[in-house]
Amino acid sequence: MSTTPKRARRPNVSAGLLLFRRGAGGLELFLAHPGGPFWRHRDAGAWTVPKGGVDEGEELLAAARREFEEETGIVPEGPFVPLGSVRQKAGKVVHAWGWEGDADADQIVSNTTRTQWPPGSGQWITYPEVDRCAWFEPEVARTRINPAQAELIARLEGLVNGRSPESPPVP
Repeated sequence: MSTTPKRARRPNVSAGLLLFRRGAGGLELFLAHPGGPFWRHRDAGAWTVPKGGVDEGEELLAAARREFEEETGIVPEGPFVPLGSVRQKAGKVVHAWGWEGDADADQIVSNTTRTQWPPGSGQWITYPEVDRCAWFEPEVARTRINPAQAELIARLEGLVNGRSPESPPVP
């Protein structure tokens, strides 16, 4: 059974945080890999900003902070920099913020979820929502992240490099 209580969610709206750090080799980004059998052997395009659904009446940044903690076990501490929103291929709108910090990717602790697997089999499995996290340089992150979310990386790079990135809100 999921360790996350069921809440009324805003359909097709998600919020998340893009943790970053500046090392000797430059900018590094902290991404999450979804857990479960569907994602088990997928890599390119499967990774994501730690994110999740937004409850009815919940502020977007509050949802992003809650979801980051639920999926990684890490309590996010601001300041948070707005990165705008992107629309993924299936129509979900992801709102994101960047924040600078550090984390041990090998020590994440994710909440769990439950699904019927294989679909229609009547068999239920429980697994972590995020099975692993890792730090990536921006070029590598772009090959691993959900393609729509790559724009969030570009916006963060613009902010870190002192440029004003294009970040129009997605309707």
